[in-house]
Amino acid sequence: MNRQQVILISSGVLLLVMLVFFGNTIPPKKPVEVAANTPHQEKKIEVEKLLTHAKERLTPQQLEKVTSLENSVKRGDIKNQQLSVYRQLASFWRDTIKLFEPYAFYTAEAAKLENSEKNLTFAGHLFLNNLKTEADPSMQNWLATNARDLFKQALEVNPSNDSSKVGLGACYIFGNISENPMEGISAIREVVQRDPDNMFAQMVLGLGGVKSGQFDKAIEHFTIIVNKEPDNLEAILNLAEAQDQKGDKANAIKWYKVVKGKIANPEAQKELDARIKALQ
Repeated sequence: MNRQQVILISSGVLLLVMLVFFGNTIPPKKPVEVAANTPHQEKKIEVEKLLTHAKERLTPQQLEKVTSLENSVKRGDIKNQQLSVYRQLASFWRDTIKLFEPYAFYTAEAAKLENSEKNLTFAGHLFLNNLKTEADPSMQNWLATNARDLFKQALEVNPSNDSSKVGLGACYIFGNISENPMEGISAIREVVQRDPDNMFAQMVLGLGGVKSGQFDKAIEHFTIIVNKEPDNLEAILNLAEAQDQKGDKANAIKWYKVVKGKIANPEAQKELDARIKALQ
């Protein structure tokens, strides 16, 4: 089996377990149409088309409710009316329809309008967390672009927010929104140098190492997290994956077994057993 096949197989294990434990906050979505080529992304999602496709899932009564909300902003205190509408639409798409994209979009619009650091960072991480398990390039671009804009605005409110600095860097590393995917890594390294116990920054640097094929560096960052947080399943799983891709079978097996011992999902355990057997 060649190295590319190993990477594809081990990545399949990682994706399955990540989806089980850290996946999209709302069930998978219906594909959306995308626009023409852009410099850093072959295709780009248009929000209007995304929302139009989302509305195709609605009953006539639900569509009427959404349309009524969208058209409810009148004269007077436009900002607070719009903010209320965005929040109601976000809740509707999250709680009633359970569809991620419109929920995230309206959550972001509300956060940007309110300009609250807390809500901007919440919305930014909402997009970034889903970026971790998103395989479609056009959706990766959409998620990363939205997260980037939210983290940038949050940093305008509070330039010293390390979480926003790391989140912004992660957008460039994983989102295909820059000619140089490592564009944001220097800011993350600055955070780690100042605060080695920032586990979010360590995680992003580890994932960046995997993405760039620097597995020794990735292993170093994941190991720091596991030593500090022995029950951090995401870090353990990524450590196993990095060892696997590096070709260190013994350590890959060791950490895959640790992951297996910490989960109860039969499907994920089956995939882990298969990968362990393949490595033995």
